[in-house]
Amino acid sequence: MTRTLALITGASSGIGAAYARLLADDHDLVLVARRADRLTDLAEELRAQGAAVEVLPADLMTHDGIAAVTGRLAAGDVRMLISNAGAGGYAPLIDVETTDIDRLLTLNAVAPIRLVHAALPGMLAAGEGAIVTVASLLALSGGLTDPRAPRRTLYVAAKAATLGFTRTLTGELADTPLRVQVLLPGVVATEWNSGAGHSIPWAMTPEDVASASLIGLRRGETVCAPGLEGQDSALNALLAAETAFVTGGNQPTLAARYTEPRA
Repeated sequence: MTRTLALITGASSGIGAAYARLLADDHDLVLVARRADRLTDLAEELRAQGAAVEVLPADLMTHDGIAAVTGRLAAGDVRMLISNAGAGGYAPLIDVETTDIDRLLTLNAVAPIRLVHAALPGMLAAGEGAIVTVASLLALSGGLTDPRAPRRTLYVAAKAATLGFTRTLTGELADTPLRVQVLLPGVVATEWNSGAGHSIPWAMTPEDVASASLIGLRRGETVCAPGLEGQDSALNALLAAETAFVTGGNQPTLAARYTEPRA
């Protein structure tokens, strides 16, 4: 059996570790996260499943960490990139430290783009590859006023960027053999946000989230929302709304509400 190489960020726990366990039967793995001890323990477990595993400790909140991972991707042998690392940083924007703005945007928005950019040449040269970026249903929540939702201005900005990036990239790569997907999980029972998901009744397991993503990838889904029934209809409605907004707003004259009669 031919084993391909997958690189997974945020692999030390949660959704990233779930991806690793699901892929270990037929993939070799590069595991990326900040916590080297966690990665080492997971690597030992996955080697017992027959996977060759590299451990690459890196903090993707830093440009040095991004450089370490893009350098590994530049080798050109990775055929699946799962860009999963992220952090919430939930707080009203006024309460976020300036340095944390830079670090959170670097992790949640810049790193996924840098990693894809580094992985593409090798995948395109080989004529095969898969790219999964993990965003969030909150990427679509900018106008949501549900009081249960977290204070999330910075997080939504980053994840909306990831969503838009991956959907647009899908179009760019449509004529290539590469498969591209953006994953939009809802609440997940992981260590994320101090483990808050474990106490929320509608939280999904990380194993189900990762499984849905991989099944969707095989089926050609470019957007995967694991809990959403009628996903095709919802995506068609989203595209129709976007099209109406972009084409309707791209006009040479003002909309009627802005044409007040002059005195």
